[in-house]
Amino acid sequence: MFDPRFAHSVSVMCMHDKNGALGIGIGQVRKGVRFRELLEELDIDPGDVPDRDVLHGGPVEPGRGFVVHSLDWSGADTLRVAPLCGLSASLEILRAIVEGHGPRHWLIALGYAGWGPGQLEGEMRRHGWYAAQGRAEILFETATEARWIASWRAEGIDPALLASETGRA
Repeated sequence: MFDPRFAHSVSVMCMHDKNGALGIGIGQVRKGVRFRELLEELDIDPGDVPDRDVLHGGPVEPGRGFVVHSLDWSGADTLRVAPLCGLSASLEILRAIVEGHGPRHWLIALGYAGWGPGQLEGEMRRHGWYAAQGRAEILFETATEARWIASWRAEGIDPALLASETGRA
């Protein structure tokens, strides 16, 4: 990857059309931020909800929160990334999680990665990204730090054999 901020990154591609693309990083923990603290900052009583890591979703709008979640919950603003997951960015989903009627599986991230029209396609032509199949078990059941390796292995690729540079023939 040409941008070191994305070295060994794993993102869920949530939107990709003629206007550009939006992805949420799911492979790096945002240091110094925890889920219960985030709830308290938003004046939501965390009650008995378990604490969780908050992920580094990407460099764009790093203070904006997103919840990547299973499709067993949907709110007014939920973007369906079917069949893999949903993406929500409202207080409604946070309250649902705290109250015990939110999605079964969820991750919370701050920030996102965004690309303008054609930008992601250009980066892929220069081998900046690999588009792996989205897998719920990697998204929701694999430890954050293990998602990069797990994504490659699920594609049948040993990441230890990857070259750090590409050439042209």
